[in-house]
Order: sequence, then C-alpha cells, then structure tokens
Amino acid sequence: MATANKNLSIYDKAKIPNAKNFRFGIVVSEWNTEITEGLYSGAIDALLDCGALESNIIRWDVPGSFELTYGCKKMATTQDVDAVIAIGSVIQGETKHFDFVCSATAQGIKDLNVQLDTPVIFCVLTDNNIQQSRERSGGKHGNKGTEAAIAAIQMASLGK
Repeated sequence: MATANKNLSIYDKAKIPNAKNFRFGIVVSEWNTEITEGLYSGAIDALLDCGALESNIIRWDVPGSFELTYGCKKMATTQDVDAVIAIGSVIQGETKHFDFVCSATAQGIKDLNVQLDTPVIFCVLTDNNIQQSRERSGGKHGNKGTEAAIAAIQMASLGK
C-alpha cells in the first residue's frame, strides 16, 4: 500500500512557498462527508499554516465525486484562483459503480489539468473500505487533504 510507510500530513514548511498572495478554490464532495470533511480540514489547516489568508480560500460543495470535475472547472474559470483542490471519497461497494466513478473522476481532473491554466489537485480517496478512508483523512496515515494543500501551493507558485 502506497501510504503504509508515509504520513500524508508531514511537510517541511521551509521548503514550501508562502501562500499569502495566492487564492485557492476547494471543491468538496458531499458524499462520505465524514471523510471529505476530514480531508477539507487537513487542507485548510495546511493552507493557513503556510500563509494563505482565509479570505483567499473559496469552498464549493458538489453532490458526489463524479461532479467534482464540473465543479472544479467552474471554480477555475470563474473565481480567479491560483489552484483548485478537488476533495472526494469513493469507497468500494458490491458493484462496478466504484470503478466507473473512480475512473471518470480521475480522468476528468486530469483533463482539466491539460485544458486549463489553473492546476487542479486530485484529493479523492479511492479506498476498499471506510477504515482505509479514515486512516487517510486524519488517521494513522495522516491526512491526504494536507498533502493536497501543499501540492496546491507548489503548483500555484509554479504558475506565477
């Protein structure tokens, strides 16, 4: 497992650009809110810790992970942001629905990164069970939201 020996919340603040002058968009799936709210908290905490101003962070909610692509596209094209973070959680069920949603969401976010000048950071957990999701949204493996925020700062800086 990729996160087995890694804490997703660890970063070296001295190596991260100051985020004070950047604007960030965060689009959050309302599906699996226990997980997505944990990811959102990790992202917000890291952005603020690295100098982002609360007034420069915009949050939009969408119904599920599948809708993240559209929400991120609208955020990037209408809100004058330097980076967008897509936060979602898809947990394996008994049908192939999981495969279709995960694939379409990953492909959609990748497409936005090719088509737009604003980076869109993929912070969508695609786990086998709720316990894995909890471990990656503030549990024993840290918080993927934190990792996504750091990536957003780095990509925003790259774009300047």
